[in-house]
Amino acid sequence: MPFEPGQKLSHYRFVEKIGEGGMGVVWKAVDTNLDREVAIKLLPETLASDPHRLERFKREARLLGSLNHARIAALYGLHEADGVRFLSMELIHGEELAQRLKRGPVAPEQALRIALQLAEGLEAAHESGIIHRDLKPANIKLTADGDVKILDFGADRRHKSQFHASPKYGGLNQRPVTL
Repeated sequence: MPFEPGQKLSHYRFVEKIGEGGMGVVWKAVDTNLDREVAIKLLPETLASDPHRLERFKREARLLGSLNHARIAALYGLHEADGVRFLSMELIHGEELAQRLKRGPVAPEQALRIALQLAEGLEAAHESGIIHRDLKPANIKLTADGDVKILDFGADRRHKSQFHASPKYGGLNQRPVTL
């Protein structure tokens, strides 16, 4: 079901489409009950009919809902309305790290601040047994205050650590075990 700005789903009014990825479309919206801006991540109908992807979507929601950290975008809820499944999340205003990097090198002090805040958020997730399966500059937002927020976990709970060398980035990364 395609949505347009101004259209409502449950008590959320769509404002503008702000992203699209493998697991859905993200909209800036207004929660009309609480009168606040939120991000809405819609699971496309084609994926909602796939039991494996639907379960992955629900699992991501449950895992993210268990996290509460200043460096991680908050999940407000998992919803279904008019046959559409979606997440409501904290809307983070700011610039993606990917956009910032396109403008040129980051000053060493700023790079250190970003790295430390990113490590804080990832540490909190890892302490809860949650691995970010899609960590990249496009999933890191920099707020106007210079704070880091980690987005779009594509999360999974790990049972044991597995490490592999990443050919793209040349480092060691944890590979989660999919449940």
